[in-house]
Amino acid sequence: MKFTYVKIIVLSSLIFVLSGCMYPNDQLSQNQVPNEQQLENVQDAVNQHKEKTNGLLPIKTKSSDTPIFEKYLIDFTSLRETNSIGEIPGNAYENGGVYQYALIHVEENPQVKLIDLRLTEKIRSINVKLNIYRNKHIYPPFDKEIEDGVYTIDYEKLDLDAPPVVESPYSGENLPIVMDTMGNLFVDYRVELNTALQDYEHNYKEGNDIRYILADNTPFLPVYSMPYTIKDGEPVFMN
Repeated sequence: MKFTYVKIIVLSSLIFVLSGCMYPNDQLSQNQVPNEQQLENVQDAVNQHKEKTNGLLPIKTKSSDTPIFEKYLIDFTSLRETNSIGEIPGNAYENGGVYQYALIHVEENPQVKLIDLRLTEKIRSINVKLNIYRNKHIYPPFDKEIEDGVYTIDYEKLDLDAPPVVESPYSGENLPIVMDTMGNLFVDYRVELNTALQDYEHNYKEGNDIRYILADNTPFLPVYSMPYTIKDGEPVFMN
């Protein structure tokens, strides 16, 4: 009986170890959640790199028209070359994770933030269907106009079962994917912006880009977003 019990324990332990080895890195829990300590470590590494290189930032070269929240991706190779970092965070894309590390406020006070690549993948998958549709039709599959120049998507024309959404990195709620007059896809962050305007102190006025209230107060960047401003205390698309 004792021998059988020992065999069960050994077998269970072996299964546990093997399951960890076989489980894809991008599915490991450590690679799917933001980690405050990892953010601080990368921030320290960026600061060290800046000091060692007379103010240069460890960022990848992107075109000048790249959207601001996707423009300054951190180059971990540069951080390693200056011995500013030991290990790449487990949740970083470069290490099999679901986040890209990026910088904002690069001219004044560079701050390390995260891009949730699950949003990237969802936008990409809808774009594939959109491109197939547009190869056969002149106009994008517009549905209802939300505001001037911003539309919901006629999802049935793209052979989708429901209006396309992404999971918000801020709250876990579903955020709609919308489209501009050119057929470009964006995530609609109005729900999150509305909550942030109530939760965080600010002095935004009409005409200001209020997306920074999310970028500055949380670990995540509002990627694939159109500019928003504030009107009568609520977020609206900036035209």
